[in-house]
Amino acid sequence: MDLSKEPVAGARDDEVEEEALAYGAALEAFSESAEARALLGGLREAHGERAAREAAVERFRVIMNKYQEQPHLLDPHLEWMMNLLLDMVQDKTSPAALVHLAFKFLYIITKVRGYKIFLRLFPHEVANVEPVLDMITHQDPKDHETWETRYMLLLWLSVTCLIPFDLSRLDGNLLSQTEPARVPIMDRILHIAESYLVVSDKARDAAAVLVSKFITRPDVKQKKMASFLDWSLRTLAGASFHTIDGVIAVDGMLQALAQIFKHGKREDCLPYAATVLACLDSCRLPESNQTLLRKLGVKLVQRLGLTFLKPKVAAWRYQRGCRSLAANLQLRTKGQHEEKPQVVTSDNDEDYDIPEGVESVIEQLLGGLKDKDTIVRWSAAKGIGRMAGRLPRELADDVVGSVLDCFSFQETDKAWHGGCLALAELGRRGLLLPSRLTEVVDVILKALTYDEKRGACSVGANVRDAACYVCWAFARAYEPQELKPFVSAISSALVIAAVFDRNINCRRAASAAFQENVGRQGTFPHGIDILTTADYFAVGKISNCFLVIRVIRELSAKALHNLAPRAPEYCATHVLPRLLSMTLSPDLHSRHGAILACAELTHALHKLAVQQGRPLTDCLDEKAVQGLKQIHQQLHERQLYRGLGGELMRQAVCVLIEKLSLSRMPFKGDAVIGGWRWLIDDTFRSLYLISSHSRQQIKEAAVSALAALCRQYYMEEPGKADAAVQEELIGQYLAELRSPEEMTRCGFSLALGALPDFLLRGKLQQVLAGLRAVTQTSPGNVSFAESRRDGLKAISSVCQTVGVRAEGAPDEALCRENVSQVYCALLGCMNDYTTDSRGDMGAWVREAAMTSLMDLTLLLAQSCPELIEAHVCERIMCCVAQQASEKIDRFRAHAARVFLTLLHFDSPPIPHVPHRGDLERLFPRSDMASVNWNAPSQAFPLITQLLGLPAYRYHVLLGLAVSVGGLTASTVRQSTHSLFEYMKGIQSDPQALGSFSETLLQVFEDHLLTDRVTVPLLKMLDQMLANGCFEVFAVEENHPFCVRLLALCKRETSKSRDVQKLRSVTAVFCGMVQFRGDVRKKVLLQLLLLLCHPFPVIRKSTASQVYEMVLTYSDVVGVDVLEEVMAVLSDTAWEAELPVVRGQRNRLCDLLSVPRPQLVSKPGAC
Repeated sequence: MDLSKEPVAGARDDEVEEEALAYGAALEAFSESAEARALLGGLREAHGERAAREAAVERFRVIMNKYQEQPHLLDPHLEWMMNLLLDMVQDKTSPAALVHLAFKFLYIITKVRGYKIFLRLFPHEVANVEPVLDMITHQDPKDHETWETRYMLLLWLSVTCLIPFDLSRLDGNLLSQTEPARVPIMDRILHIAESYLVVSDKARDAAAVLVSKFITRPDVKQKKMASFLDWSLRTLAGASFHTIDGVIAVDGMLQALAQIFKHGKREDCLPYAATVLACLDSCRLPESNQTLLRKLGVKLVQRLGLTFLKPKVAAWRYQRGCRSLAANLQLRTKGQHEEKPQVVTSDNDEDYDIPEGVESVIEQLLGGLKDKDTIVRWSAAKGIGRMAGRLPRELADDVVGSVLDCFSFQETDKAWHGGCLALAELGRRGLLLPSRLTEVVDVILKALTYDEKRGACSVGANVRDAACYVCWAFARAYEPQELKPFVSAISSALVIAAVFDRNINCRRAASAAFQENVGRQGTFPHGIDILTTADYFAVGKISNCFLVIRVIRELSAKALHNLAPRAPEYCATHVLPRLLSMTLSPDLHSRHGAILACAELTHALHKLAVQQGRPLTDCLDEKAVQGLKQIHQQLHERQLYRGLGGELMRQAVCVLIEKLSLSRMPFKGDAVIGGWRWLIDDTFRSLYLISSHSRQQIKEAAVSALAALCRQYYMEEPGKADAAVQEELIGQYLAELRSPEEMTRCGFSLALGALPDFLLRGKLQQVLAGLRAVTQTSPGNVSFAESRRDGLKAISSVCQTVGVRAEGAPDEALCRENVSQVYCALLGCMNDYTTDSRGDMGAWVREAAMTSLMDLTLLLAQSCPELIEAHVCERIMCCVAQQASEKIDRFRAHAARVFLTLLHFDSPPIPHVPHRGDLERLFPRSDMASVNWNAPSQAFPLITQLLGLPAYRYHVLLGLAVSVGGLTASTVRQSTHSLFEYMKGIQSDPQALGSFSETLLQVFEDHLLTDRVTVPLLKMLDQMLANGCFEVFAVEENHPFCVRLLALCKRETSKSRDVQKLRSVTAVFCGMVQFRGDVRKKVLLQLLLLLCHPFPVIRKSTASQVYEMVLTYSDVVGVDVLEEVMAVLSDTAWEAELPVVRGQRNRLCDLLSVPRPQLVSKPGAC
């Protein structure tokens, strides 16, 4: 399946979402079998060369990692892979490096498939015991490069230990007089196991596996089990988990003991269980800060507990009759349920004595449910389930009661999470009887909404996720009639969690639990309908999920807006009064959410009232109306607009102002309108104090609030403003545009742009003049790029608001008198290339200018196309084409969209577009929809075609110079390739080549000493000269192009100390030696002058480039002096002192027949 990763052409950046693609269970077989066989077969040749060895290992690792999620696909191939590798290991002639490499490959396979499966394939004959033992004996435990070898050998040894013969038979006659005394096999294996249990690498894990297999052998347990346990307990007691060595030792001992008590027979381990438990208690592992040690401790404790209790299946457990989903659905389609009464039987072994250690074990496991780490709580939960399955019914019920004690609000979120995991385990195993469901469901419903504040954040997502897991487990564990009394509560809670939980994992878990209940229980109302709307994937989509706390409250308020029509009376009489009481809550987040909800709910009720033909006040009582009106004043009196919390309050109240204004609340002439205006204006003035991540959202909320407020409360009669208010508001906002704070200018610029037409009429010239002043760059506001951007947006908004009347008054609408001024301001901003520490800030201004130019031109084309003058239209199209050929992908794509919109607009067509016919041929409407202008490989081949159109050539070449000489590799590569392709096409057309070269020099001359253009332009010239783009000019001596180019380069670098520019011009000079005549001597003179530049780095780089130039252009230097010139260039230390270097440079002058440069005395020197 071909999945395109490129966004759809024409889509906005903020609409293009990247979603992770899951490829679960996508593979069908081990398709790289042949490649893996070739890799393994080539190890004998590759092991001696480091690069080949590392490449083989990396490639094999990549192949294997593909099967991490489907390792069973490797099973048919494991045997031949192991045989190939073990052949190298068992070959006596194999060098040590090859053996280690083979074991490294074996480890990679084991890591993917798991050692338990892989162990079965190791050779485990009697003949393998001693060779494997000898190999592991000769390993160096301190060699960190070969730990995979030791790990695999220990696993192999653990399999060979399972031979069904007494190990003493392998020792022979140990007391033979002809041979030195030998250590018994049993002792050697035990010594190796003990030594590797305290190493710091992964061999420690394999040693624990070896111990569990070895110690539990019938012949070994009689002789060595007691002594090994004694050694391990002494090591455990003597180690400290406060040191690294101590942690390693404790880890090894706990792993070994846990494995022994897991694999050993109960009767063999029971005599030692109490002693091990006592030692474990004395170690006080729960106090350790090492998560792994606490987990191993819990695991060992539960193994000891299972050793104390007889292995049996509890006869009293709950058993569901039909666990097959297919059978369950089949019964339901037939309209019947399986009639199999579930009888809870009594325990047949009530007189069974419970050992003393069991109580301690259960107490520790219950403590593990409250551990701070999830893996420890999960292990404890599984231990609770296993232990309860071997206890009598009454004791198991006590355990369930103790687990339910975790669900207290005095407990932390960790205890709630552990309790949920334990309940899920108990329910899954049938140990949670139906009689307990009432209590359990009650706490689970609380857990589904668990949320605890911790400072500025909250915790509880893990609890809610685990509660969903409990609901999922119960769906599989119980018959529908058992859960029927709780269906309504569980289904409602799961739907709410699936739709409104802020955590994506919780929403998905709730959806999965709901789906499981619908399938297994069949009693959830509207289950299928809900699942089709809010399935696992729908609730996880980025467009549907809540990303941050504020967004959650905003979207929840909008959800309330959508729910209001379902129960308008309830919302007006119950919901709104409760929300109003929360608007002064001491909790910031509750206050924020309540104000947003009041705004959305009021607006929803207004829409409903309009549909019914009655005013909103008929739906709301007087107390609610007064409550809404007083929100701002109460917050202001309590000074809740200050500080970080004030950011949320300002944004929420601005939304409230907007919604109440849209709802036509009867506040006209009331003092609250002045208070609202004060808040909006103060927000604009205070924007520079607001954190950057909230500033844009608050600014937009304030602008929207001002627009709605003005439309509703500042209109005296239709189409006419209150003159006093108009004069005061416009005058104040224009004065604020001159503020020394950039953000204040931004806010009031957008505020002017949002004003309704009746406030702008009569003041249009003043407003446009003020906004034009904001968009202009002066020495004091060079860095105010954001204010210039917002000023341009405001100009565009004002023009759209007032409309166009060709012969109208300039104070009333856009007309013949003022449209040229607007175009002049917008086009002037197309040359804004301001930069600061954030990069090209002027790009924001240019983007806004392009959008505004497009909007204004389309507006004029639709109403008064005669106002669009030819020279203005040409300048617009050329400036936009220049932006479409520059280096920043996002802005290049935006410029291309603007260019094509203006070109293809046909309602009616834009007049005076230069070369319209050629443009429509180059950019056909049908093909442009599929072009991704963000991709340099698609954009530049199209843009460079504009070089053939005289009107566009200058601006496109100016933009291309910046791209070709830029830093981004993909942009440079694609733009350069496209430019060279165009140059190839005009080599046979002298007129086209002459026009191109003339335009290129004109661009250079117009931007002399403008580093933004000249540095990349020099780089572009270097590449063009090196690729023979001007070879035609090299035939003619002293061609005007090269003469003029030399003069421009000299002017550009005169007295320059810019290293990058000097290196670039050196490369251009080296390319210019291909031109014949006097110009070549002048170019060589410039290069020789650079050989004595004050900067050593310039002298050195110039010598290197001149050396390459001499090799490239063979006719520059005579054959008789070529060898000597190259020797001087290569042997001279050009970083030495200038007097030394000058002598060598003068020698080159003589060899190249170039006059020696003369030192010029500085004025005033003696």
